[in-house]
Amino acid sequence: MNILKYRFNAKRAGTMLYPKKEIVKRYAKNPILTADDMPFVCSGIYNSGVVKFNGKYLMLCRVESIDISNYFIPAISEDGYHFKVSKKPISLPRDEEFKKYTEEMIYDPRITEIDGVYYICFAAHSSYGVRIGMLKTKDFEKFNSCGFISEPDNRNGVLFPERINGLYARLDRPILPDDRGDIWISYSPDLVFWGRSKCVFKRGLHGHWYWKKIGAGAVPIKTNKGWLEIWHGVHVMAGYQYVYHLGAMLLDLNDPSKVIARAKAPILSPREPYERVGL
Repeated sequence: MNILKYRFNAKRAGTMLYPKKEIVKRYAKNPILTADDMPFVCSGIYNSGVVKFNGKYLMLCRVESIDISNYFIPAISEDGYHFKVSKKPISLPRDEEFKKYTEEMIYDPRITEIDGVYYICFAAHSSYGVRIGMLKTKDFEKFNSCGFISEPDNRNGVLFPERINGLYARLDRPILPDDRGDIWISYSPDLVFWGRSKCVFKRGLHGHWYWKKIGAGAVPIKTNKGWLEIWHGVHVMAGYQYVYHLGAMLLDLNDPSKVIARAKAPILSPREPYERVGL
């Protein structure tokens, strides 16, 4: 758990000093996928969900077309670095409810495998607001809708990879006024009805690297010390520039509403041109 031992080694006049070392190392040949790798003309490829599938790495990419419509397209890799992109996007449900609540865009897929079924939580944006939608598949060829598992103004949904005390569990981020938000947890007996919601972790005060909003990132990873959650924190520069960082925290195995350890500083922050400006 060295990732959670990243802390300051001195404190002078209220200034925290951190060791000059990288906790998360960037791949030297980043980026591994760009718009040029897509089979269609597009304006960009954004946050993707990744999972091990049939012994390979499967990435479900969120791609934005030049007309600003969005779709998910799979990419497969043997080593996690070199990906072969599918020739077409996944087929989405065609029922009226799905179309109604995804009429503007879909984005931020996060994939969790439970008992041989792969569940994809994603942000569903429409004129009714944004909420968490969920798809499921066993083969990444046929996808079924699990409906919409949150009320409006909620996203960053991730499922835990196993039941906790007999219940499914998810992290999410309800959206507060002025685009603020904290990380919450909810439970469900059937992936349909959710409740017992609690705030897991609250954003920092103004001046912290995560003062604007925070949200779950990766699917929680089970360790013998607790659930390792890689999350994102945001601060705003010059009144409008959102700066995203990655953080790490450890949640209690039996009660993941409890944070038992947390890295005080970001484990990854934007530095390279492709991170700060884009491609």
